[in-house]
Amino acid sequence: MEEKEKQNVQLPENAFRELKEGEAYEPMMSPQKNYPEVNGWSVTWGVVMAMLFSAAAAYLGLKVGQVFEAAIPIAIIAVGVSAASKRSKALGENVIIQSIGACSGSVVAGAIFTLPAIYILQSKLNDPALSASFLKIFTASALGGILGVLFMIPFRKYFVSDMHGKYPVPEATATTQVLVSGEKGGSQAKPLLIAGLIGGLYDFIIASFGWWNSEFTTRVVGFGETVAEKAKLVFKVDTGAAVLGLGYIVGLKYALIICLGSFAVWWLIVPGMSLLFHDTILNIGGTSITQTVGQMSPEEIFSTYARSIGIGGIAMAGVIGIIKSWGIIKQAVGLAAKEIKGSDKGSDERPEPADTLRTQRDLSFKFIGIGSILAIVLTFVFFWLGVMNNLLFAVVAILLVTVIAFLFTTVAANAIAIVGSNPVSGMTLMTLILASVVMAAIGLNGSGGMLAALIMGSVVCTALSVAGSFITDLKIGYWLGTTPKKQETWKFLGVLVSAATVGGVMMLLNDTYGFDPSREGHLVAPQANAMAAVIEPMMNGAGAPWALYGIGALIAIILDRCKVPALAFALGMFIPLQLNTPLLVGGAINWFVTSRSKDETVNKARGEKGTLIASGFIAGGALMGVVSALLKFGGCDFINKVWLADPLSQVCALIAYILLIVYFIRATK
Repeated sequence: MEEKEKQNVQLPENAFRELKEGEAYEPMMSPQKNYPEVNGWSVTWGVVMAMLFSAAAAYLGLKVGQVFEAAIPIAIIAVGVSAASKRSKALGENVIIQSIGACSGSVVAGAIFTLPAIYILQSKLNDPALSASFLKIFTASALGGILGVLFMIPFRKYFVSDMHGKYPVPEATATTQVLVSGEKGGSQAKPLLIAGLIGGLYDFIIASFGWWNSEFTTRVVGFGETVAEKAKLVFKVDTGAAVLGLGYIVGLKYALIICLGSFAVWWLIVPGMSLLFHDTILNIGGTSITQTVGQMSPEEIFSTYARSIGIGGIAMAGVIGIIKSWGIIKQAVGLAAKEIKGSDKGSDERPEPADTLRTQRDLSFKFIGIGSILAIVLTFVFFWLGVMNNLLFAVVAILLVTVIAFLFTTVAANAIAIVGSNPVSGMTLMTLILASVVMAAIGLNGSGGMLAALIMGSVVCTALSVAGSFITDLKIGYWLGTTPKKQETWKFLGVLVSAATVGGVMMLLNDTYGFDPSREGHLVAPQANAMAAVIEPMMNGAGAPWALYGIGALIAIILDRCKVPALAFALGMFIPLQLNTPLLVGGAINWFVTSRSKDETVNKARGEKGTLIASGFIAGGALMGVVSALLKFGGCDFINKVWLADPLSQVCALIAYILLIVYFIRATK
């Protein structure tokens, strides 16, 4: 009988479409019944997932600038451990595990996009005033995450219920399907675990033993070296498993747009600048350059000039996103005001009062109001006594952070609901530019101003990141029929655990690899480098490369007018070439495995299997990257640098990469 019940488990027919007039959505778990949700099992596993995936996401994000959403792999693991322990009616528990654990990706994004810039500037300026202790990293991440949760709760009904069927919410859709399959008794954890072992071992061999190179470039042959130095043309691809899996999840469309941005910079702008300004020393924005453009390598032209064009593009893409979402912001703010006043109780839109059905219960607005005020006060005290040591500076800082975080919350949620990705880096860049201008105007500049602006940016970035991803969790709960109040309550624990984990991992990675571009083997930390590049000239009174920012902004506007996603293109312009090309390879694999059969059902099944394999590559590769960092931190370094300098190591890398791709494709059958 129990097996028969499992076979009949499925989402309602109207789960993914707009509701007809008078039609109501009835979730899988009846609102009139109670189910196991919050208990020792779900909370413990949720905390374990938050710790593991925070460490993995921090490593991957600092290496390639892309933080994977942890919802799908965590849901798969939750299903797997529940099935292995033969727990019955585990659906509600699995949602709580996923909800607590998924804090990892969002908190990590907030931290790693901003705070490593403190280390970068400290190394560059050799100024002890620029320091990032564990307490500062944890406090900024935790307070930002708590604000994000509190600011998003008033908008839950709008995004998950009022807009039912109007927003695709892709991440929530995929995760919900995994959880439903698990309730049916599916074994989707197996391919993910196998892929995790293979991807993890593959990346561990590269990072810990260096059996082959971590990237393949056209410099491997003499002709390629000549072209790179004379024509400033070079091709690179990172051969890691984690980045390949990330490309599959991103898909061919967005991977192609990202790579087009990268190719435009590396194959048009960099060679073009060398051609036009070959014998010229270009000092833009107060920078002190002693080489002519022609004397620089393609990599140096990119980091010195071309990357700033990408920064301008990212910032403008964020502005465009806010402008497009302004109507939603006004709607959501109006809805929150009505909710707080209680004016919608008994309205025609919601015949059921919010406190009658289990699936409509939120944390009280009294709790949200008091909690928000308390979080803002604590953030103010942190700014005043822990960062700026000046009352006026702290007052201005908290006003800026509160207004920006609240207004942009709905923008972040809207982006997640529509395309599944959050343009938080662009919005954070805007915050940093605004914070730098305002704080410098009131007298806080130099190293103290840089530290203050980066801490402010971290709080805002984490708030927006957590708020956006929280929509995924709440939508999953809405489809399945869990209790929103329980998700909202335990989300705070996930934020605190993830903030503590990312603080420890970031300090470990800084000691092991570092983020300074002049340090051999450093982690790229692209967003943090962008933040450092923006802040330093502004806070030192040297200005900024506004002309290059303006070119990037203009490109973003033109792309938007042409209906091309400006943020994806701008990110490609900013992130190094070798980290973009694997995204295109992964996206091409996605297209190939989902289109080579004439049977659409087969294509869909292969695509879903590929998602599991890609998730395994991401999770396994990133986790083993953290293990490798721990080994190096402990003094266990087995890499032969002479071998890695040999072009043959790159040939071996290409062979290993091709074998990995062949396994990926064959495993989707």
